[in-house]
Amino acid sequence: MKTITNGLILKGIDLNPAKENIVIDDENNIIEISKDVLEGEIIDASGKIISPRFINAHSHIGDSIIKDEWDGLSLDEVVKPPNGIKHIALESASDDELIDSMRESMWDMYNLGISHFIDYREGGLEGVKLLKKASEGIPITPIVLARDSSFYGEDANYHQVKVASRKLLKHADGIGLSGFGEIDTTVAEIICEKCEASGKISSIHVAENENNQFISLEKTNKTEPQRAFDAGFNQVVHMTNPKEDDISKLSKSNSSLTICPRSNAALAVGIIPLFDILKTGVKPLIGSDNVMINRPNLFREMEFTLKIIKGLSKNYIAPIEILKMATTNLCLNTSLSSKIHKSYIAEGQKAEFMIVNQKSNNPYLSLINRTEANDIVDII
Repeated sequence: MKTITNGLILKGIDLNPAKENIVIDDENNIIEISKDVLEGEIIDASGKIISPRFINAHSHIGDSIIKDEWDGLSLDEVVKPPNGIKHIALESASDDELIDSMRESMWDMYNLGISHFIDYREGGLEGVKLLKKASEGIPITPIVLARDSSFYGEDANYHQVKVASRKLLKHADGIGLSGFGEIDTTVAEIICEKCEASGKISSIHVAENENNQFISLEKTNKTEPQRAFDAGFNQVVHMTNPKEDDISKLSKSNSSLTICPRSNAALAVGIIPLFDILKTGVKPLIGSDNVMINRPNLFREMEFTLKIIKGLSKNYIAPIEILKMATTNLCLNTSLSSKIHKSYIAEGQKAEFMIVNQKSNNPYLSLINRTEANDIVDII
């Protein structure tokens, strides 16, 4: 039993700041939050913020082996399978090289306050196994979304797609697809159906590149996001370049949106119109995307996002809304929260938070604007 006292708690799904004490039992459960309780070991958190740990909702940690080798290349040259530089590097790397680089990135995420990450894992079933092996002994929860080469192409064998999906879903937490530029609509529908039947996550990149939107409209008379919503994906990633009524359809869909603004900016594909999306009531998640492009640092991701979106939209965005993207918005989205078990700071929840030096009177901006890894004094 221990009590954390004198800190400023960001409490509940709404991250309400409260000067209260937190009592944690020996099984690491939060059993009481109140002003007066003091039991067991006392941990003084004076001058500290007690925040939920982060979920990095979109990452590719396999390409940790080629950090910063993307500069000056187009999106397709970097990440389009099978000939993007990422895929060539993954094919040529040894298992030990991949494991070592992924372990380094996972420890980096842990030390940056991340408790969970959703990873798009290349390499089929073997790729899933490599990531799981790499994660052994690291106190972080990977949510592994797999893919298979049989999914690609205009002449995909649908029987093979079903067989590959079934095998992947025995070991992975879901399936994460590169995008509609590499798969057809039937493959997307098969993937969503198989994931739903298994109670696992279906996810796809959409509208990252504006040209892909034009191609999708020309081929199918639908945008990439519309095709994803129709197929039933639990999660869509990016939606940097929405067209027509994509934003409205997102707000009415069962799909969760994950945004990655630093990656989109680095690859010169645009900045998502986040202000317009937030106005519809959508509660996005946020991710750092490819480690080859960005350090998986959500403090940097949140700061960049808050400032660039305010600058482009010329509108106010409350910092708390950005912080929720990295912490508690997941708990509001049933399409993902039923499949990913992440806690927040409340009685009855698992203790899964960090104690961070408070650098300003605004706790949300203190975390987003001013916190570095060395400001995290304890990870619970």
